[in-house]
Amino acid sequence: MIPQLYYYDLSERVTAFSTTRHGGVSLGNYASLNVNAYCGDTIEHITENRHLLCRSLHLSDTSCLVIPHQVHGNEVRRITEDFFRQPETVRQPLLEGVDAVMTDVRYVCVGVSTADCIPIFIYDPKHHCASAVHAGWRGTVVRIAEKTVASMMETYGSRPSEMKAVIGPGISLAAFEVGQEVYDAFCQARFPMELISERQQKWHINLPLCNRLQLESMGLAPENIAQSDICTYANVDDFFSARRLGIQSGRIFTGIVLR
Repeated sequence: MIPQLYYYDLSERVTAFSTTRHGGVSLGNYASLNVNAYCGDTIEHITENRHLLCRSLHLSDTSCLVIPHQVHGNEVRRITEDFFRQPETVRQPLLEGVDAVMTDVRYVCVGVSTADCIPIFIYDPKHHCASAVHAGWRGTVVRIAEKTVASMMETYGSRPSEMKAVIGPGISLAAFEVGQEVYDAFCQARFPMELISERQQKWHINLPLCNRLQLESMGLAPENIAQSDICTYANVDDFFSARRLGIQSGRIFTGIVLR
């Protein structure tokens, strides 16, 4: 098996990608390349898929994969070299309740898991550091993209004007129908509703645009923010979609490796 990955042209010094549903060993709604351990897949299939992914990325072993347990919040965790010296019993609690990870450690992979939520990369070429962000609607409302940029500024001395970002596969405005309570949450968070929402039979929210606006508000140049424009709901044969497959299904892993 060879994992089929969707790559992003972010920099020659990084490997940035999203997994597809192809090239792994998982079955059913996890078929076939699921590396996430929090969605109900078997540990045997998850482990084998992680080995396949590491070989594809030329990483030494699966201990190089940093996969947080996300809770739709805005906690950002810095991953240092010391993290990789710790036993699994220490490392795993550090990844509990984390929705964004940032690092300047080379030859490891930090990433986030999604299946309609929005994955985001933020890369600082000057300081050679990067973040992976999980922005579901709740994380978007509490402005996790903004917080991650601020965390990189504080931790690494990054300047937004020098940062690059990629907004990966996620649910589109056309497919993201929401209830009034979700619409109200964005209103209360002072998002420009005339730009990010559309009334059809119900309200629809443009999550990729919401996160682009957050990045721009922090000072990233619009030309330095790329979008995949892949709707997971519409492309469920190639990318996992919880709205199409149900919660008990696989997750896209969007990761970045500094070289």
